[in-house]
Amino acid sequence: MNQAVPFHPSRIFAHPDMTLPRVMVSPARYIQGPGVLKKTGSYVALMDSKCFGILASERSQHAETAQVVESLEASGYTAVATTFRGECSLEEIEHQAKILSNQAVDALIAVGGGKCVDAGKCIAERLNVPIVVIPSLASNDAPTSAVAVLYSTEGVFTGAEFFPQNPALVIVDTEIIAQSSPRYLAAGIGDAMATWYEARVCINNPNGRSTVGARPTLAATAISEICARTLISEGVEALRAVSDGKITPALENVVEANTLLSGIGFESGGLAVAHAVANNLTMVPRVHDQYLHGEMVALGTMIQLVMEDGKEAEKVARFFANVGLPMCLAQVSMSIEDPEIDALLDQVLGNPSVRNMPFDVTREGLVKALSTMDQLGTSVIEELGDGPYKALHQ
Repeated sequence: MNQAVPFHPSRIFAHPDMTLPRVMVSPARYIQGPGVLKKTGSYVALMDSKCFGILASERSQHAETAQVVESLEASGYTAVATTFRGECSLEEIEHQAKILSNQAVDALIAVGGGKCVDAGKCIAERLNVPIVVIPSLASNDAPTSAVAVLYSTEGVFTGAEFFPQNPALVIVDTEIIAQSSPRYLAAGIGDAMATWYEARVCINNPNGRSTVGARPTLAATAISEICARTLISEGVEALRAVSDGKITPALENVVEANTLLSGIGFESGGLAVAHAVANNLTMVPRVHDQYLHGEMVALGTMIQLVMEDGKEAEKVARFFANVGLPMCLAQVSMSIEDPEIDALLDQVLGNPSVRNMPFDVTREGLVKALSTMDQLGTSVIEELGDGPYKALHQ
């Protein structure tokens, strides 16, 4: 297995003797549509691989994986499957890499949710093989990126791992997405909504850096803005489609926004306070156990918007109310008086992403933003109600 020194793209792009360049990264190919999973064997012909390891979540092993294996074998490829055990931890990554290293695989396919996808990227890097990503949910923007978020075995955020290459192929079957719980799609909307607000901060700050350690590109920033516009205009309709198990133009657009637009946007546009808050909310066990990444990001987005100037915070809160995303602490089983708040603030302040804000992020500023966000979210709930949120969490 490849045990190289941990890679970070900033070592490639950031040089003290020159101006920081603009850098755009993306997957080699992205394929989305109803029924595309059944054509996996056709699509992988674009790669020079013959034996595919398949890392799949337990649920996906009994559904999507069978279709993938059938398509691969019908096209003359060999497939070896192993089951992802639920957490993108170093322990799980090394365990699966050891299993697959004995199978002579020359490519890896990750089939499942965000943590399975991210674990797959880490395993592929250790095996020194390309990765194909097949998300079973549109709940986050992990599929397209060359970065994986790492957690402890208990699910607490511990950091990130970066890779020299983005996925060789991303295959998103909207027939599968349409049959998933609407809560997952809503969480994806929460994750993707942050993309525009974080990318905007990064490009407007002369010292802002993208996730790859370079200056953001205009292309990534424009993609991020289109992402947010798509979600705001079509998010409610897309959720209705998933609730009905139907594939509609709105669902196709929102799935692309959640996955491709947000994925390119965050990686080549940059992160800020929204994700610094979200990633560290996992340190609170009841939050980690009950809520999805995108739901935590939604709360982080509200805090960031309040910290900027608050002008857009109410507009976004109203949108979150309509799609069932959290907009106050009570909706993630917390309160401003919780003893975990101090430790959470310490972790947020230590997150490198906060340095992309155009001002110094202080403890006092975070406390004020947290309180203001909580009050604003509560007032919006009092006005509009929390029916969509309750419908997703019943």
